[in-house]
Amino acid sequence: MSVVPKPPKGRKKKRVFRIRLGKILFDLFLAFLTLTLVPVLIYSVTNPQTTPLLWIRWAENDQNDRYTRVLKNWISLENISPHLVQAVVAAEDQKFFKHRGFDWQAIESAIKVNLTSDRTIGASTISMQTSRNVFLWQGRNFLRKGLESYFTVLVENLWSKQRILEVYLNVIEWGKGVYGCDAASQYYFNHSCKTVSPVEAAWLAAVLPNPRVWSIRRPQRHVEKRQVRILNSMTHVRLPPLS
Repeated sequence: MSVVPKPPKGRKKKRVFRIRLGKILFDLFLAFLTLTLVPVLIYSVTNPQTTPLLWIRWAENDQNDRYTRVLKNWISLENISPHLVQAVVAAEDQKFFKHRGFDWQAIESAIKVNLTSDRTIGASTISMQTSRNVFLWQGRNFLRKGLESYFTVLVENLWSKQRILEVYLNVIEWGKGVYGCDAASQYYFNHSCKTVSPVEAAWLAAVLPNPRVWSIRRPQRHVEKRQVRILNSMTHVRLPPLS
């Protein structure tokens, strides 16, 4: 009767270590998936009450009460002026209804400009901006960009385009302490976002790239030019049913 030799103790320990490491990595993967997938699923049917950006701005400004930590006056997409929806799509992401979260042509162009000039431009789609504003912090490091891409894939696959637009318009920053389209409309024009005119919509969209510096009330020259371009582009934006 032959005797099967026992494996060396060192090899057995390495095998046990690999099994334990694999289990730890698998558990971490499941935890990451749970912590990221569950909020995306929840926000597909319920509205976010706050975002990381609100808390960051509040902390940056010495916990000033002017900087709210709660999103107020949530407006459903069908009740937001279609002029505002057109203006934002025209200004921020004209291919929004065609792509799956990433405008690869814009990304390629941005990379070329950033590598060959002193300018720094972005290529964030509305889906990417929504993911960043709802789930992440601001910044340009690789970790944040990687997570932004990950959340964008989740949002594009688990939310409708209408839901992405609705969340985007209700959470984005529109000035110091101003968040969401209804707060912005009330702040700048003294009426609800339900009745925003084409001209007002173009003004609101014109400052979105830098709403804490670019002004609607005292617009810089480049903001005035951008507002005119957006107003002219709005007629080319065809919206699907928003309800």
